[in-house]
Amino acid sequence: MSRKRAISRRQFVGGVAAGAAFTIVPRHVLGRGFIAPSDKLNIACIGCGGKGRSDIDGVASENIYALCDVDWDMALDAFQHYPKAKRFKDYREMLDKEGKNIDAVTVSVPDHSHAAAGTLAMRLGKHAFVQKPLARTLGEVRALAAAAKKYKVATQMGNQGHARDGTRVIRELVEAGAIGTVKEIRFWTNRPWWPQGIERPLERFDAPQTLDWNLWLGPAPERPYNPAYAPFKWRGWWDFGTGTLGDMACHIMDAAFWTLDLGYPTRIEPESAPLFKETAPAGLRITYYFAAKGNRPELKVTWADNSLYPARPPELADDAAWPPDTGGGQLWIGTAGKLVAGTYGDDPTLLDAARQADVTAHPPAQKYPRSKGHYAEWIAACKGGPPANSAFDTYSGAFTEMVMLGCLAVRLGRTLEVNAATGQITNVQVPAEFITPSYRAGWSLSG
Repeated sequence: MSRKRAISRRQFVGGVAAGAAFTIVPRHVLGRGFIAPSDKLNIACIGCGGKGRSDIDGVASENIYALCDVDWDMALDAFQHYPKAKRFKDYREMLDKEGKNIDAVTVSVPDHSHAAAGTLAMRLGKHAFVQKPLARTLGEVRALAAAAKKYKVATQMGNQGHARDGTRVIRELVEAGAIGTVKEIRFWTNRPWWPQGIERPLERFDAPQTLDWNLWLGPAPERPYNPAYAPFKWRGWWDFGTGTLGDMACHIMDAAFWTLDLGYPTRIEPESAPLFKETAPAGLRITYYFAAKGNRPELKVTWADNSLYPARPPELADDAAWPPDTGGGQLWIGTAGKLVAGTYGDDPTLLDAARQADVTAHPPAQKYPRSKGHYAEWIAACKGGPPANSAFDTYSGAFTEMVMLGCLAVRLGRTLEVNAATGQITNVQVPAEFITPSYRAGWSLSG
């Protein structure tokens, strides 16, 4: 008598077992649009409030198996909407106890915990979606990219604009010569919305009863709780966040990095408000220089925050608003025209009205397939489909490294010379902690 060979859930979801497909109940048996339970991923969500809350809904087509947050008050709405999900405060405990039942994780927590959570999940064979920026430092970004490659899991960084049509239209317009040869790009944002350019507070506070402050700190150095850090003001603190550049550049600079294959710069020049040891400055401007590459000539890229907008282009009609979006955007300057677009690459528009009318009537050919959605890409990849377009080891890791080099220039207050082939800084000795930080006992970056 032959014996049936058991197929593990891990083999089933990953498509490893050749016979696994025959165990799926056909959709036509269950009714149009119904997804058999066996088709769904068990997803664990690390970080349930703020952006984490919308990330949970982004993957809600799957089974929200577990929810983890260090503050159950922040997580309350998610708990109420997904009452069957198991609840945890410590993602390490969650992965230890429920790892065998979890297929994939989302990580939507402060920047300083991205790498520890993401590498642990991937080391256990879990697919990983990690919010932007991918991590807080260059070493952590590289560790996440290396783990994705080593463990062959499906990954995606949460830079949602990379999946939007506008990003593809920008590339198609540029490659069609709509503005000639690109020679400069200007980026801006109205952020920060949180305090930066400040010293560490000296007052002592008790943490809210619902918040586990030790778990919130995670791998970061010990310090007393203060509302100056949590729940939202952490972005400006170098121990926890990456300032405005780290927060928004992975959105606003995305189309340029992808379209022009920017890679590493050769030089980064920072200008800023007064520097502080522990926080990003209140406002800054950074100029990146990129060497010629392929058919692309040398390129100058400027980032500015705190509503430091580019000068009004002379091509604009007198009654046209400038900038078109004060929240953030991008201005592409070419030898034959200019293009403006929003934070996520939305609504790309040529500033020459006649040329814009022409591309509206006769748009360039669609060279790049449109995405089914940022979360949908990752879910499909988890189920054995093509890699997501912002996977750690093929795109978002290198992109985030470019952004983090800018953060280093700001933090050091120095112009950086960079080896464009390796990303190594050649003119300044950077403190090791700024590249790969030491973690507190109990947290690890090893993947």
